[in-house]
Amino acid sequence: MDNQQSAVAALAVAVAARVPVLLWGAPGTGKTSVVRALAEGADWPCETVIASIREPADFAGLPVVSGTNDNASVEFAPPRWARRLAAVETGLLFFDEISTAPPAVQAALLRVVLERTVGDLTLPEGIAIVAAANPPEQAADGWDLSAPLANRFCHLDWPSDARRMAEGFTSGWGTPAVPELPAGWEQSVPIARSWVAGFVSVRPPLAVAVPNDAASSGRAWPSPRSWDMAARLLAAGQAAGADELVVSLLVRGAVGAGAGVEFLTWLEEADLPDPEAVLADPSSFRLPERGDRAFAALTSIAAAVASNPTAERWAAAWKVFGRAGEQAPDAAATAARTLARCRPPGAPVPPEVAAFAPLLREAQLLG
Repeated sequence: MDNQQSAVAALAVAVAARVPVLLWGAPGTGKTSVVRALAEGADWPCETVIASIREPADFAGLPVVSGTNDNASVEFAPPRWARRLAAVETGLLFFDEISTAPPAVQAALLRVVLERTVGDLTLPEGIAIVAAANPPEQAADGWDLSAPLANRFCHLDWPSDARRMAEGFTSGWGTPAVPELPAGWEQSVPIARSWVAGFVSVRPPLAVAVPNDAASSGRAWPSPRSWDMAARLLAAGQAAGADELVVSLLVRGAVGAGAGVEFLTWLEEADLPDPEAVLADPSSFRLPERGDRAFAALTSIAAAVASNPTAERWAAAWKVFGRAGEQAPDAAATAARTLARCRPPGAPVPPEVAAFAPLLREAQLLG
């Protein structure tokens, strides 16, 4: 798979996961066309908004006074494009040429990108948000993205590929498809978050690392918000059956190349067990020797139970934690809090809980 095809696949996964995604590339390389083709292939309406020719009120809402005297109130009316999207369950909101938006407009976009809120109108969860940008030095009156706005996107580079262009001119460009993620795929997101937690426990400086220069802070960098995006994209990529390169593009696009590569390398070397396999056979669990990997393994098991809490799964997890508490009490005690919080109604307390009873009582998780 060539680089542009990988970028298209990563874009499609991010759209399916409803994670805002920003394509960076030179002018005239097909960014706008691929976004529109993606929406057309999914039979979604696509609203294209050129941020540079809009006012902040087009995103924050135009103030409208209603009522009189003591009953007067101010509402922030959304524009027509937002009302059209609000009328459908699924669709695509495309911000083209976003790097030409001045700082005041970028500030108005913050709630739109993160919360899908335009004025007093909240767009449906099924609306995907995509943006495209030229590097500031190649854009007409280009600006670096503000750090808060940049941190709300997964950033994907859009390469110019001569072979791909030749194939498109001769045999057509094809229609990219948004993958249909299986039902319940979001139950894997807490597990991915537990992997992130294990990684940042051993690499604390990468939990939050805001770049010092404007150019770098306008791209991907690690923060709790972008790590959460990375976990969601990792779970979505695995659910979609994406290859390693696509998953790498998504994770690096969320938290930056350096942090992303370190995390993926750590995750591969950690060789963490499948939580579902452990819950099916608790006796098969082998606790990793390193503390960060032990913590990640145990928290992923607790997260798997929390996503589908049944009495059987809860009891199986405590069997694992009982053995782990003897080998790595600190890691097991921290993860045990998560497990205790997801006790199914009426589930009996297994004997393994006794080892953690003082800690859980202190946290008011055990009567």
